[in-house]
Amino acid sequence: MKESLLDVLREPVTGAVLKLEVDKWDGQEVVAGRLISQETGREYPIRDGIPRMVDEDNYCASFGLQWNLMSQVQVDSATGAWYSHHRFDVETDWGPDELEGRWILDAGCGCGRFAEVAAEYGGQVIAMDYSSAVDAARQNLSRFGNVHFVQGDILNPPLATGSLDFVYSIGVLQHTPDPRVGMTSLIRRLKPGGEFTFTIYSRKWYTKLYSKYWLRPVTRRLPPRFLLGAVRASMPVLFPMSDVAFRLPLLGKVARFVLPVANYVEKTEFTRQQRYHEAVLDTFDMLSPAFDEPMSPNEVTDVLRQEEVERFFFRTEFPVVVCGQTSLSNERLVNETQPVSVQSSGL
Repeated sequence: MKESLLDVLREPVTGAVLKLEVDKWDGQEVVAGRLISQETGREYPIRDGIPRMVDEDNYCASFGLQWNLMSQVQVDSATGAWYSHHRFDVETDWGPDELEGRWILDAGCGCGRFAEVAAEYGGQVIAMDYSSAVDAARQNLSRFGNVHFVQGDILNPPLATGSLDFVYSIGVLQHTPDPRVGMTSLIRRLKPGGEFTFTIYSRKWYTKLYSKYWLRPVTRRLPPRFLLGAVRASMPVLFPMSDVAFRLPLLGKVARFVLPVANYVEKTEFTRQQRYHEAVLDTFDMLSPAFDEPMSPNEVTDVLRQEEVERFFFRTEFPVVVCGQTSLSNERLVNETQPVSVQSSGL
């Protein structure tokens, strides 16, 4: 953990200032120590350089498992492809001119695939995840001096209100217990005039007819390691089957709806083996989460209106990709940054 993170880090829920006590440094990084709330006295451990602002056991255990076991399957610097860069660029439309030197939150960073892009663009990136996936992100992005890692909750982000310049959450909010609260919490962390991009599964009348939703009542209750083993065991059959079916004219769309396999046949920059590994990863990803609640564009609009966000637009409605900017005059978005004390108790 870098001390500069204390400029924006706060206790979840209360928003209280945190006092840092250090047990071990590694250069300019705090490797071990604790953060103590100046209001409640509660202590939050810093372990392996990451502030742990949530309980260890939580509903995101399956995400922690998948990203730590398959940590580089979708990271561009590891795959040699540019799918994460392209998606980030298309969905956010942010580049170095906008992000350099600014505070940016990746809400639900997973293995750090999109945080890598934001870091390359020069932002002060906070890679936050509710699960232990944040450990995989730290391993993948340790070469960047401008990335900060936090294990925290999107519904109660451990960050000061009105402290961030940019926030994005790509493909994550639908996997929280309440996507609407998640959107609200993230928007309130933005400075007046701060920008956001949210990508969320879109809900239409037929969404819940998709094959994965027929399986999820069972699969999401299975032990994650058992389910991952089942996905891996079935993939030698499902992958070649879907590889043919998904390419069929017209019938390919039906096949994608019927077969619960995440085989992205259109990814021509990937080798067949890379697509196979991603199929394992994303098939597990769609069957294992405790929550999967898509939102309609109208529901997203309602949340933004409630938060008095006047400037926003939808890049696409299926999936929902919404971008916007908080009001410059919104008094609710007040910067709560205060001086933070630092105490060293060891080396």
